[in-house]
Amino acid sequence: MTTIQIIDGRAESDQGRDFLPGMGRTWLLPLYDLFTRFARVRKLHERTVELAGIQPGQSVLDVGCGTANLSFAVLRAVPEAVVTGHDPDAGALRIAARKAGRRGVRLSLVQGYADRLLPKDGSVDHIVSSLALHHVDDAGREGFGREAYRVLEPGGRVTIVDFGAPDHGHGGHGHRGMNAHTERNLDNGIVTILTDAGFTDAREIDHIEHRFGPITIVQATR
Repeated sequence: MTTIQIIDGRAESDQGRDFLPGMGRTWLLPLYDLFTRFARVRKLHERTVELAGIQPGQSVLDVGCGTANLSFAVLRAVPEAVVTGHDPDAGALRIAARKAGRRGVRLSLVQGYADRLLPKDGSVDHIVSSLALHHVDDAGREGFGREAYRVLEPGGRVTIVDFGAPDHGHGGHGHRGMNAHTERNLDNGIVTILTDAGFTDAREIDHIEHRFGPITIVQATR
């Protein structure tokens, strides 16, 4: 079994900073992977990786990685990718490390927040994120946009899958799945975050009516 280390990438001011866990409550974390299997999230991850267009040898930063299921989807599709998972939840990262160790895959893990990314300027080929950004408050979301723009190299790409607005043109029905957190993504909320950060081509590239609500996949190029 491979040993996977977790790097603490938090600034001193971030020690003890609050965050919203993946299941909404810390004590529900052991159920997270079971829930995602039930929710068939793997297909969303595979679609996101397909649209990201990651090539062998490229660096990939999975922001809000949780237990690293999207990271593993990247490594299944592109085993030669250099993947780093980034999340504030130490418990989720420990689960991710155990899973990576059992799989024997190369995965770096960093504890940190979406608005304070560890990589140097222009050093990342791809940023991906799955069902995480709606957990981040407004200031953190804006900070994430700026950080994504900073760490991506010119021509680098960010691909985000998260809850979105219903696709009324294809039979959407109301705001199923929306709550105070996911409503931040309405009215092209993710596109706006990226555009305000300096991305000029941020757009929705796919829309999926999922069993737990409408899903948007948004992409932009640095």
